[in-house]
Amino acid sequence: MRTRIKFCGMTRPGDVRLAVELGVDAIGLVFAPGSPRCLDAARAEPLRQAIPPLVHAVALFMDNPGSEVEALVRQLKPDLLQFHGSESDAFCRGFGLPFVKVLAMGGQAGDAAAQRKRYPSASAFLLDGHAPGQPGGSGERFDWSRVPSLGKPVFLAGGLRPANVGEAVRTARPFAVDVSSGIESAPGIKDGGRMQQFVEEVKRADRSVQG
Repeated sequence: MRTRIKFCGMTRPGDVRLAVELGVDAIGLVFAPGSPRCLDAARAEPLRQAIPPLVHAVALFMDNPGSEVEALVRQLKPDLLQFHGSESDAFCRGFGLPFVKVLAMGGQAGDAAAQRKRYPSASAFLLDGHAPGQPGGSGERFDWSRVPSLGKPVFLAGGLRPANVGEAVRTARPFAVDVSSGIESAPGIKDGGRMQQFVEEVKRADRSVQG
């Protein structure tokens, strides 16, 4: 099965267009307070317009007020929501869109299989390398051999970059890989060469697994 690719933390329309040309499956727009890649609605609008049909627009939140999430959903019409904080299952499903719940795999994180039971409505789970209570996107890697079977698609994040994403795909066999800082020259500024190399390494890993 082909590994899906999500580029997250996009801040420039040109980077979005290049990602689409490279064939990525999803584009992540960050609305988590405190993130160096955090957008407001005005900055997000041209990015959303650069995402064509059949490429998923993912809106990322971390303990944002429900009214703020609702307003952004109404204005930007994302395809998928992603929640990084302490949001409940009821909160996450309350916006009428499928959602991905992030599970922290760093620090003293509890067993992912136990964490996922609190989110029966999630369409998928994203495993990130940060510790519980900390924001994702920190570029922290965790032990990919720890990826459990969760009964839903698993997105793998945390410390991925072109040099190691092939190993990650071969080790964890995730449904999707999610990268932000690993393809950047600065926070929110994507590097075209790294973007292309990341996609090529995922495809190479897929071929080696299938072969």
